[in-house]
Parts: sequence; structure tokens; C-alpha cells
Amino acid sequence: MPGLLISRPDGPAPCSREAALGEIAASRARLLHRQQTAAQPVSEPVLEKAARVWGDQGRPLPSGPGHVGEIVTRGLHVMKGYLNYPQATAAAFTGDWLHTGDLGYFDEDGFLFIVSRKKELIIRGGYNVYPTEIENVLHAHPAVAEAAVVGVPDERLGEEVMAVVIARGAMELREHELVSWCRDRLAAYKCPRVFQFRSALPKNTLGKVLKDELAQAGTRS
Repeated sequence: MPGLLISRPDGPAPCSREAALGEIAASRARLLHRQQTAAQPVSEPVLEKAARVWGDQGRPLPSGPGHVGEIVTRGLHVMKGYLNYPQATAAAFTGDWLHTGDLGYFDEDGFLFIVSRKKELIIRGGYNVYPTEIENVLHAHPAVAEAAVVGVPDERLGEEVMAVVIARGAMELREHELVSWCRDRLAAYKCPRVFQFRSALPKNTLGKVLKDELAQAGTRS
């Protein structure tokens, strides 16, 4: 939704959850005040002071949804490093900036939007496809209980978009209905070309979908 600060509960553990929630709450309160009074903010959102969006060359990107990059952060809420794993620590940091593994962008008012995990990005025929965007569209379908989107190898395009869908209760769910649903709401290159229907999604003990398993199953099928 435009103007909404989005956070992910399954982000990297090295950042303090309390610090992140405090920053998000402050930004949301400021946004609500602006909506109610139409006043201009007196300062930038808190997250802007602790986070940046970097491109592939490690340089800050301009604001706007057309400039998606990796979110990096620094501050007292960030860990010192991984205990006894110096190589992992070196890979996670550039200077004192922690690479979160999340992709996002700042809007023109400095509010941060998170669109996907970096490792989940699908590159289909040279276009970047963010699974979260497609999953949100699928979840809005009245007959869909759960959905997960992953990339699977494709000889022509490099990767193809696959959606794994769980039907809601006893409701019937047909592939052509979902194809039409997605085409009405997404750009053509974002629409899944492969659908799998399951009774449940594989998850870890924290309830997070195991997308690697889905991608491997899609590669074998």
C-alpha cells in the first residue's frame, strides 16, 4: 500500500528486534500524523538514519520504487559479528554496514519499503521478479489459503516463475482461474507460468516456508 512502512518478521537475526520495532513504530506514528494533519514531517523517518539502499556496486540508490537494492544498516542494534566465524562476518559487512539480505527502496519521503529477500529474487528473461509481490496477489484470491512463489530453471529465459498454491478448505481451485487472476493484476513477465497445487507447504519449526525445497521439487518435475 502506498505510504505504508513494511517490515518483515523473518529478517536477519543480527539486528535487535526491539530496536527495529521501535524505529518502525516511530515512523508509523509520524506517517499517521501526516495523514491526519497534512503536515510535512519535521525530520526524516528514523530508519533513514540507520539504513541505506545500495545498488550492486555498493553505492546508495536514489529514492523511488524504480530503484530497488539491498538494504544495509548500521548502529547500536547491529551485531559485532559471528562468533568464531570470521569469514561469515567479513561477508556480512562492508565497513560497519550490515548487509541484511532484504531488497527494498525508500520513497520520496524517506519511508522504507521491503519488497523481497535478495536470495529469492527471480530473474526471468532479464527482468527482476519479486516473489512477495506475486504472493500478495495470489493471497488475495478468495480460494487461496497459502501461496509461495519461487524461480525454477528455464533453458530459454534462465528462470521461470512457479507458484505453489494451497486451496482454502473445500473450495475448488483451477489453474486457468489463477492465470487470469494474475494477468489482471500483474505485468505479463511477473505472471507465473508454472503452478503446483499441494495440500500443505513445507515449513521449518518457526513456520517459515522452505522455498529451497519447493524450487528443487519444481526443478525435478
